[in-house]
Amino acid sequence: MVEPPVENARTLVYFVDGYVAYAGPYRHQGTHPAHTHSFFEIVTMIGGAGVHHSQAGRARLRHGDVILLRPGVWHGYEECQDLDIINCCFAADLLRRELSWTREDPLLGYLLWTGPYSDDRRGVMTTHLEGPALDELTGHLAALGELRDASMERHRGDIVGRLALILGCVARAAAAGGESPGAGVHIHGAVVDAMRLMEARPEHHWTLAELAAELHLAPGYLVRLFKSVTGLPPIAYLSRHRVELAADRLLHTDEPINRIGEAVGWPDQNYFARRFRTHYGMSASAYRARFARDKVRIPKH
Repeated sequence: MVEPPVENARTLVYFVDGYVAYAGPYRHQGTHPAHTHSFFEIVTMIGGAGVHHSQAGRARLRHGDVILLRPGVWHGYEECQDLDIINCCFAADLLRRELSWTREDPLLGYLLWTGPYSDDRRGVMTTHLEGPALDELTGHLAALGELRDASMERHRGDIVGRLALILGCVARAAAAGGESPGAGVHIHGAVVDAMRLMEARPEHHWTLAELAAELHLAPGYLVRLFKSVTGLPPIAYLSRHRVELAADRLLHTDEPINRIGEAVGWPDQNYFARRFRTHYGMSASAYRARFARDKVRIPKH
């Protein structure tokens, strides 16, 4: 099996310098311990048996299950018996650059930006593919895997293109399974603008009234628009974004936890502690101790 272009700092997994996406097969036996990573991960189950364990809970895997995990999510595998999976990993920076348009696409926007935050998913989206749809997905995953040693300077477009095809397969499956609003849902521009405003200034003490005023909308109307796409009101979406930012700083910096809380918009440390524990199932200090024991500097692409 070809070694993937990732490195480990104990339970933190990150890309080696120069890579933005890859796909490859894995086989697990017994228990694969909980870990986290600095990139998006899509897991496709193609054989064997096992249980997936994450902050969203435990789920027994079946052939064709697909799991998307946002950066910072912890997960592992238990009770594995020849558990065969294909992992597709890609840098979060791609969603701010080549794939930034996905935010305004009804299916991809939900899969990557809003769905993992909605309900009680805690950064984890699951769906299922069968038959030709699964064959199409695994074909695109194999094609991306074949680009493992391709030059980024000459093949970046090929890599991003293959990744877009993979994301399209998973997004369509989520829509067919009722996980996303569907292709017919129009994403109002105000929802995208609200996300960008809050993400640009997470440390700001946003209120619904101020956000609505920035967008020249009535607060109640903004809430209805936002919930129709994300399943969450705007400030709840901001809360999910803040805990993800906090997790990234816990993993990749030595900043004191109280300063991290302030930097993401929660100067009240008790409130920050409650929100973090609710999302990740453990305290901020426990998360750092478990997943960032060896500090690493993540390469920026």
